[in-house]
Amino acid sequence: MELALIKTFIEVADSGSFVAASERLFVTHSAVSLRVQRLEDQLGRPLFKRSRSGTELTSAGREFESFARVLLRNWEQARQQEAIPEGYSRCLTIGAQVSLWPRLGFRWIDSLRAALPDLGLRAELGLPDSLTRSMTEGVMQISLTHSPALRPGLSVETVLDDELVLVAPWAGPTLNGLQGRYAFLDWGPEFLHFHDAHLPGLSNPGLTLAMGALSAGFIRDRGYAAFLPARVIKRYLDDQTLHLVPDAPSFAYPVWSVWRDDLDDDLANVAHRTLLAVVGQADSDTAAVLEQI
Repeated sequence: MELALIKTFIEVADSGSFVAASERLFVTHSAVSLRVQRLEDQLGRPLFKRSRSGTELTSAGREFESFARVLLRNWEQARQQEAIPEGYSRCLTIGAQVSLWPRLGFRWIDSLRAALPDLGLRAELGLPDSLTRSMTEGVMQISLTHSPALRPGLSVETVLDDELVLVAPWAGPTLNGLQGRYAFLDWGPEFLHFHDAHLPGLSNPGLTLAMGALSAGFIRDRGYAAFLPARVIKRYLDDQTLHLVPDAPSFAYPVWSVWRDDLDDDLANVAHRTLLAVVGQADSDTAAVLEQI
């Protein structure tokens, strides 16, 4: 049985749609249908009920789902075990959205390496959907995200309340002086609603960046104001290359961690402990910035 068929089955089961599964897998709708048909032919039973409203598992599909997830998990565990570098006894893959690596994810890696010198680590960058898919497939064991998705075999925990604050790379910025010098950073639909409600005059700046914390260097060097996480821009405030915009609203942007339930208990305990220590520092950075507002 091909792993591609198993992965496709799980994507359709999780999304409830052949179309959504094709978008997540970056293949055509017909390819998803063909894979599911091949799997059903091999098993000799229909796995999905198809209708205009979507797709749902049949009784046979529900029975097969648990086996499919175990098959995929065992394959990934075997693959990762074989890939452990010489001199290391185990490995761990962590993923995060781009804005969560600076001053959070990278510090966590430092803490993990100090606590577990025999642990081989792999760090990956991803969007929420790709992180969820990697977690479900067992390719990744832990992820950090602003948009968690609960799936069987995964647990979600609150990490910290990030705060997006408005900053500018010139001294003495004011809300009324941002026209033509403002870049909209796309932090998701909830931030868009907040932005439209609180800053309608800046709703169409002509420049939109969907690159998360990577945008910090861009706006600093090119003279644009923008919303950035407080924990990320603290060092820029300290060296006065960025400045808080007085009277600007801030936006709460929570961070979540997602954990595979089958992660080794000892490893999970160390990962939790080191993450909490790093989060404490991030909280301090955020608090120090918010005290200046």
